[in-house]
Amino acid sequence: MFHKILIANRGEIAARVIDTCRRLGVATVAVYSDADASARHVAMADEAVHIGGPAPKDSYLMAEAIIAAAQATGAEAIHPGYGFLSENPDFVDAVAAAGLVFIGPSAKAIRAMGLKDAAKALMEKAGVPVVPGYHGANQDPEHLAGAAETVGYPVLIKAVAGGGGKGMRLVERPEEFAEKLESAQSEARTAFGNPAVLIEKYVQKPRHIEVQVFGDGTRAVHLYERDCSLQRRHQKVIEEAPAPGMTAEMRAAMGQAAVRAAEAIGYSGAGTVEFIVDASDGLRPDRFWFMEMNTRLQVEHPVTEAVTGIDLVEWQLRVASGEPLPATQDEIRLTGHAFEARLYAEDVPAGFLPATGTLSHLKFPEGARAETGVRPGDTISPWYDPMIAKIIVHGPTRAIALRQLSAALDATEVAGSVTNLAFLAALSRHEGFAAGDVDTGLIARDLDALTDVAPADMTVKALAALGAAGLADRGGALAGFTLWQPLRRTVPLEGVEAVVEVMAPDRARVSIAGETAECFLRGGQWWVDGHPSGARIVVTPGLVSIFGRGAHHFHLVDPLDREADAAGGGLTLSPMPGLVKAVFAKAGQRVKAGDRLAVLEAMKMEHTLTAARDGIVAEVLVAAGAQVEAGAALVRLEEEA
Repeated sequence: MFHKILIANRGEIAARVIDTCRRLGVATVAVYSDADASARHVAMADEAVHIGGPAPKDSYLMAEAIIAAAQATGAEAIHPGYGFLSENPDFVDAVAAAGLVFIGPSAKAIRAMGLKDAAKALMEKAGVPVVPGYHGANQDPEHLAGAAETVGYPVLIKAVAGGGGKGMRLVERPEEFAEKLESAQSEARTAFGNPAVLIEKYVQKPRHIEVQVFGDGTRAVHLYERDCSLQRRHQKVIEEAPAPGMTAEMRAAMGQAAVRAAEAIGYSGAGTVEFIVDASDGLRPDRFWFMEMNTRLQVEHPVTEAVTGIDLVEWQLRVASGEPLPATQDEIRLTGHAFEARLYAEDVPAGFLPATGTLSHLKFPEGARAETGVRPGDTISPWYDPMIAKIIVHGPTRAIALRQLSAALDATEVAGSVTNLAFLAALSRHEGFAAGDVDTGLIARDLDALTDVAPADMTVKALAALGAAGLADRGGALAGFTLWQPLRRTVPLEGVEAVVEVMAPDRARVSIAGETAECFLRGGQWWVDGHPSGARIVVTPGLVSIFGRGAHHFHLVDPLDREADAAGGGLTLSPMPGLVKAVFAKAGQRVKAGDRLAVLEAMKMEHTLTAARDGIVAEVLVAAGAQVEAGAALVRLEEEA
């Protein structure tokens, strides 16, 4: 076993690797950018080395700096995590040339699976079923359009070097093909430096089922399947193991296909073979096709660990240090059911736009496994993926595990940034999901219902008013209570005009828009109108959050800040820091609500900004190539008559 390793990554995956290393007695070296100087993974590691600026290209993609850090600290091996350099074969070669061990597959294996078109051809030779499509080298737009016609619409355009949904577009009609091809190629060029794409038949009721494999360079085993069908914008949201509705016959067929795929390339370490499954007639062993192989540890690996009892990071370290596979196929057992939900800083109603912010409050539930790279007080950086945490549960049955997931999400508390927490909670209670009737289109079909957050009721508003008045607990304004008359004050909550009267040390009255709520403290919580609220009031700078009745956040208004909203619906603002890739609007142009105005590249994704209303463009305030901050005005429409 290694004595010391360097982790060439950041955030929750770096922290995850450190956890296993601590248990095994392996010392760890973290690397960090300017943006991550005070990050959790840096504090956890035994040593830490600064490697550059906040942009990934100036730090976490700097292979030479990372290898130099490993050599300078005496690390024997490098764990790549996922993302960044984890699937870069040139980096693997450079690590070996420096006399270090890469904790993962060989450069040859990564190259074999690095381009989707070549990988599919290789898999066909290995007897692994592949989905119909065009995987050739001709990238002429007319040729690709012809290939799409031959395959038959709907089709998927996919970046050959892609992953994470980047460079992928669904095309349902021929007239959409040219525009979506250009968009996919542009995003692929930015994300991977390679604009080449392939064309695949789009499966009508697709399920995304992947098989965890592990090899030693000669032979491989599988650790059963994960279902990753719950996706938005081709990115996973909730994963589970095993797949609902899986039969023994199909599990055996998929497992054998995945092992053939791994052994065909002499795979070593942890990898995932991803399949697209046609679930229109249930799960059948003749209805799954190879999509791609991820030659690294996956974000969702904890659900496999939960149902097998195997620490995949430990296996990575043991095999990379020269040990044989720790178990045979017959020794790997499947027990119970597990779910993982990805908690992101993102604005779901705005189209899942990544968000930033400072996490003024962060609390995870007891009884669930929470993997995170952040702590209370940390800032969600615009430079990296905005994941806050992964919430993992494991139970004896799928129904029990799903109830555990719902309860864990309800008990998770986050303030300081918009998140997808309410969306995840709604998804965990979705009837179709609960019944196991899942496919990759479920979220898109039911998005309105999943994002229909119930407004705050009188109880929640009353609790928020108590928090704003300093009455979250027995401290605060209650200390100033007198017997002569109630303390009365108007509280500064945005969107809520509330008056709080303190009647006694444990009693208050809240009046909002003609409604009155009688509140009193009992057993450490506030009761409202004779009923326990079942909620916690959390006050952080500029914000009051109510948890336990959903999650509701109320901004505290500075009474001295009288700046008016100048936008008036006529300004298109940048929703986050990013690079303006394209501007379509011109001064004097008439636009309709929903028309494309600009494309912003941020957090490794392209986001199309559209007109909020009909109007005439008065001013274009930015040019393509500009780097803008969150809230920057990009396009102004003329005032409405």
